[in-house]
Amino acid sequence: MPADDALDSTLRDAVVSAASAVHEGEAVVYPTETVYGLGADALSTAAVERVFEIKGRDRDKPLSLAAPSVDAALEYVRPTEREERFMRAFLPGPVTVVVERGDSVPDALTAGRDRVGVRVPDHPVALALLREAAPTPVTATSANLSGAPSVTDPADLDPSLRERVAAVVDGGVTPGTESTVVDPGAGVIHRRGALGDEIREWLASN
Repeated sequence: MPADDALDSTLRDAVVSAASAVHEGEAVVYPTETVYGLGADALSTAAVERVFEIKGRDRDKPLSLAAPSVDAALEYVRPTEREERFMRAFLPGPVTVVVERGDSVPDALTAGRDRVGVRVPDHPVALALLREAAPTPVTATSANLSGAPSVTDPADLDPSLRERVAAVVDGGVTPGTESTVVDPGAGVIHRRGALGDEIREWLASN
């Protein structure tokens, strides 16, 4: 699917190049409505392993996957009815929703767990990249070395990370508030971030 016409030509070209790199098994950096993300083919064990290597991340800490819409995400996960209602209430948005993974999601992404975090970022450049990469979902993890602060300005990317990715899509400075990570099936907020109060209220009343 072509990149969004709403983007200027420079950004559009950057999105197309980044999506091509994802399809080739490379990692890319892209903006979201929270922080900059490190993206690769979320269904490829080799590509996921590359993300872990670039970040220096422990393999027992799972990554999330990003899709351009809830409907697209449902191709890779098996939410309950309540979990799907939660997804449709808060996505796109700065929320990572933990649900049961589908058969196509590799163990490498989830650290062998049965559940996976799902992101549909509310950011035009991120969504353009995800649409361009479709039907391939993209890893959603912060574009920083493990233990270092998250990046809101691509100028602050660690040089060693920058040199190991195939593309950096510069969407300007991002807000910086981390996504809230929530398991709506269990009613548990694993990490409180953006929309924390609204999510807590939804969980209490649904």
